[in-house]
Amino acid sequence: MSPESKKLFNVIILGASFMFIFTAFQTCGNIAQTVITNLNSTDFHGSGYTSMSIIYGVFSASNLISPSVVAIVGPQLPMVVSGVFYSLYIAVFIQPATWAFYTASVFIGIAAAVLWTAQGNCLTVNSDENTIGRNSGVFWALLQSSLFFGNLYIYFAWQGKTHISESDRRTVFIALTVISLVGTVLFFLIRKQEDTKTPGEEDSAHEILGDSSNFFFPRSAQNKMMRAVAAFKKSIKLSFTKEILLLSVTTAYTGLELTFFSGVYGTCIGAVNRFGSEQKSLIGLSGIFLGVGEILGGGVFGLLSKNNRFGRNPVVMLGIVVHFIAFYLIFFNTPNDAPIAPMEGTDHVAYMIPSKEVAVFCSFLLGLGDSCFNTQLLSILGFLYSEDSAPAFAIFKFVQSVCAAVAYFYSNYLLLQWQLLIMVVVGFFGTITFFMVEWKAAAALAARSSDYSSI
Repeated sequence: MSPESKKLFNVIILGASFMFIFTAFQTCGNIAQTVITNLNSTDFHGSGYTSMSIIYGVFSASNLISPSVVAIVGPQLPMVVSGVFYSLYIAVFIQPATWAFYTASVFIGIAAAVLWTAQGNCLTVNSDENTIGRNSGVFWALLQSSLFFGNLYIYFAWQGKTHISESDRRTVFIALTVISLVGTVLFFLIRKQEDTKTPGEEDSAHEILGDSSNFFFPRSAQNKMMRAVAAFKKSIKLSFTKEILLLSVTTAYTGLELTFFSGVYGTCIGAVNRFGSEQKSLIGLSGIFLGVGEILGGGVFGLLSKNNRFGRNPVVMLGIVVHFIAFYLIFFNTPNDAPIAPMEGTDHVAYMIPSKEVAVFCSFLLGLGDSCFNTQLLSILGFLYSEDSAPAFAIFKFVQSVCAAVAYFYSNYLLLQWQLLIMVVVGFFGTITFFMVEWKAAAALAARSSDYSSI
């Protein structure tokens, strides 16, 4: 197998592993609050929103150390261990206990930081400036396929149900735990890259990527410490660069809308009593169309990026326009108290009679817009920081997870209109700051007499 084929193979395996793990986790997140409100046990007093707030809060703090972890042992082993913790979190729902639920939330926050930093590192190691756009699209399309498969099962399994029984819950979460473990095992198939660097380049690469002579363990304890400290210092230094500060606004928006589409919107749909006996199964159908939007965006704007002569800005512009349309329709179609409705749901009406078709169409728009932002963020980070990939991706996930944690926290209290307004304001400014970074990247690439259309 040629070096390029091996790299593409690694990207596909990386995407497939994430597809299985997040088929389980994103389905879990989509239905968690609905399942919790239907628990019969009076001993359980957990909140899905609070759990996700803990996860993303710990996630954000853990991103400060995750580059050092990846620098010490490389990307593969951290992804395997993180996958195990994801599986344990999902397994908690088989027999929920409040203490186990929140404890698992803390551990999965740590695991998520390491997992996503290792993912960014692995994607960058297996890409160059000519393939980063394609590989980002391939990875994103495979990852977001997870929204389709898990939610398809939920749609059919919960069709016609207005209450989720203990048997229904256990069946779903046992299956999701197994699926997550399958994705974890797939990480072992990622192949070590051959070391083709010159001796001078080798030292620089070791500083961030770890010792290529052994994918799991570097040579000495001294080198481990030096790489860990170097990665931490680079993370701090990169945090205050102009490009990262500008991209942080865009990243903050992706954190807010991530919370909305992955946890809040599905809960809103499940709380609308006007949807009748289909209100619970519509959560699954919403997730399916969200996944369709994500996959379509990943394919069109990632796989076809080599034919894009205009750079990343038009894709991001499309993303914000699509999201603004979705927010407008959701505002008109969904009752204002839906995010914080009790177990009985809400009988209120917004500015139109709630339409199932509009609700599902909005899910598609949310997924399409999210893929526009994330594929382009992955692409521009991989292009700008090809030599500092682990710290750069750690900062990206740090900002995103802080904002996601904040959004999950206020989702317990804010009405729908205020949540939508926050996303509109941050999304507007995030789009502008992305444009500024992209213009500078385009100018720098043109100055090097490179072909910009190949990015």
